[in-house]
Amino acid sequence: MSSAPASGTAPFALSVLDNAHTAVGQDITEAFEGVIDLARRSERRGYRRFWMSEHHAMPGAATSSPQLMLARLIAETSSIRLGAGGIMLPNHAPLIIAEQFGMLEALAPGRIDLGLGRAPGTDTSTATALRRGHDANDHFPAQVDELLRFLADEFPEGHPYRNVHAVPGPWQNQENRVPGITTGPDTWILGSSPYSAQLAAQLGRPYAFALQFGDADVETAFRIYRNNFQPSDVLDEPYTLVSLGVVAHDDAEEAHRQARTAAMAMLRMLKRQSYSLLPPDEVASYAGTLQEEQILDLYTRRFVNGTGPQVAASLESLHERTDADEIMLVTMGASRAVHARTVELIADHYDLDASTGTDVPTAADATAAG
Repeated sequence: MSSAPASGTAPFALSVLDNAHTAVGQDITEAFEGVIDLARRSERRGYRRFWMSEHHAMPGAATSSPQLMLARLIAETSSIRLGAGGIMLPNHAPLIIAEQFGMLEALAPGRIDLGLGRAPGTDTSTATALRRGHDANDHFPAQVDELLRFLADEFPEGHPYRNVHAVPGPWQNQENRVPGITTGPDTWILGSSPYSAQLAAQLGRPYAFALQFGDADVETAFRIYRNNFQPSDVLDEPYTLVSLGVVAHDDAEEAHRQARTAAMAMLRMLKRQSYSLLPPDEVASYAGTLQEEQILDLYTRRFVNGTGPQVAASLESLHERTDADEIMLVTMGASRAVHARTVELIADHYDLDASTGTDVPTAADATAAG
C-alpha cells in the first residue's frame, strides 16, 4: 500500500461528477438540492469543473436530463465549468443536443462542457423505449460529426443540412466568425475503450476515460489517444481526464461502509433490482451468497475509499500510472453529506480554493488566439 502524499498542490486538476444518487426513503427534491449544494461547494473549493451524467429509468440515479440540471446550476454558480459527462448521443438527434448546449453556452459563455458517449445509460428495454436501435453504437462517429457540424455551422455545399442552423449558433454572428472554430460548448469524447480513444484522437478533442465502471485498461487507451492525436482548431495537444468512484471520510471505516452501499447498488442492478442506495447498516447485515460477496468486495475496492490522505494516495498512484491531466471524483455514498465531505476533504488535502483553478484551452481561447 502506497504512503499518503503530503498535503499541498495536486500535480493534476481536480473535478467532480455527480450522478444525483438517491437513497431509499430519500425525497428526489432533497437529492436535487444536494446536487446544487455540491456544485456550489465544488466551485467554492476550487475544483475545475462539475459534471452530471445521463441515466434513464434507473432509480438511484436521477440524472435523466443533465442539461436541465445544468440550466439550474448556471444560476447557482459563477465560475466553475459545468457539463454533461456525458450525453449518450445515440439517444438523441444531434440537432437537438446542438441547440440545447448552444443555449447553455449562451447563458454561461466559456463555462459549458459537452461530453459525448455512445452507451445507452440504461438497460435494453429502456433503450428500446428511447427509440434506440440495436445498431445505434455503429452510427456514433457519424452522429458526432453531424453534431460538431451543427455546433460550428459548417455543412458543405450540397449537404441536406447546409441551411439547417442550430439556434443559438455561430451563424447568428457571421461577421465575427472564424472558419473552423466552434463558439459553442467544449466538446469531449467519453469512453472506456480503445475505440473511444481512437475517435477522440482523430477529432482532436479532449478525452475522458470512465474508470468507475470497471477495471478497463486506461493506460492503453491513453497511449492510443496520445500517439494518434491530431491537433484541431480547438485543441493543440492531447488532454486527458480519468474519472473514478470516490468516498473520503474522516473515519476510514465509515468510508468503507459508504463505499459498500454503492457496491450494493451495483449488485442490485446486476440482479435487475432497484439501484437506489440502501442504508449502510442494512448493507452491512446483508447475508449474500459467495458470489454476491465477491461482487460486493470487488466494487467496494473499485470505489476508492478512506481518509482524505488515503484517497489522495490512490489518486497520486492513478496519476503515476496514467499521467492524466485531470482526475474527476465521482462522489459515492448513501447520503449527500458523505458526498459533500468527500469534496471537502480532498480540497483540504490539496489546499484547493477558488483562486487555484486553471482552465484547459477552450474553443473560445482558440478563437481569440486566431
